[in-house]
Amino acid sequence: MSSPPNPLYQHIQELIALTERLTALIADQAKAFEARRPQDAALNMEETSRLANTYRKEAERMRANPQLLATMPLEQRTRLVRATEAFDAVMARQGRALSAAKTITEGLVHAIAHEVAAQRSRGVGYGPSGAAPNTGPITAITLNQRA
Repeated sequence: MSSPPNPLYQHIQELIALTERLTALIADQAKAFEARRPQDAALNMEETSRLANTYRKEAERMRANPQLLATMPLEQRTRLVRATEAFDAVMARQGRALSAAKTITEGLVHAIAHEVAAQRSRGVGYGPSGAAPNTGPITAITLNQRA
């Protein structure tokens, strides 16, 4: 007769699987951003958010109970460490991809805003009082310099 399954072992297996799945989802998002297809990155956003929240809770639990890791077999600890390292690497890649996408988007918004301002500031003729119209930039786009 076999012994009952170890709940800690099962929990760690689930944590490893969660980390690996989350890593795969975020890697797919990074690829989408790198390919300049952010719409593809949004496909699994709900699942990614749900798994990220679960991962955060589990990481907090592990930090609060370091003895859980100490009681784990070496093979499991090694698999968890490797999965976590892969997750960290993918998060760094995702950060670079998002930063590049943000820079490109900001550049496009600024270029469009400047073009709109240039088009609108070209005054022709005179205003109602016979004076030349205001030649200052008039835009309907608000730019947030801190975003």
